[in-house]
Amino acid sequence: MPIAVCPGSFDPVTKGHLDIIKRASVLFEEVIVLVVVNVDKRCSFSLEERCEMIRQAAAGMENVRVDHYDGLLVDYVRRVGAQAIVKGLRAMSDFEYEFQMALTNKKLLPYAETVFLTTSAENMYVSSSLVRQVAGFGGDIRDLVPGCLVKTIAKRLQRPPLADGDKR
Repeated sequence: MPIAVCPGSFDPVTKGHLDIIKRASVLFEEVIVLVVVNVDKRCSFSLEERCEMIRQAAAGMENVRVDHYDGLLVDYVRRVGAQAIVKGLRAMSDFEYEFQMALTNKKLLPYAETVFLTTSAENMYVSSSLVRQVAGFGGDIRDLVPGCLVKTIAKRLQRPPLADGDKR
């Protein structure tokens, strides 16, 4: 069975991400969860923190490892000898963007296939940005992120309360 790379910013990792990782781990001999640097995003967690959170959440998945990379995805895929790129899809809007990326990656690295896995119904609405927003206002994120990470993520993202008369 081939090696797959599952890239993303994972800021923070969600139950939706973990669902895709688990399902990919059944399909491939090895899955490398690759935390990538996206210069267009300002992350709440450092690269090292995001890698460590994924390691904790994926503990027990023997064929899953975590790495990070600051460069072109296809260069990493080529370097590790992977044959597939796994991407999770929640909605048609995800597909449009990811399809464009898949075609570009195919042009740059013809032997690497992009495999799209649709999210499970219970995770269709879950995104890292939603987690950041809910946690920022002190909301309950237990249904959104892996249980082992709830306290860590909530503590980092919760905003301090406003003083009387202050506005955000």
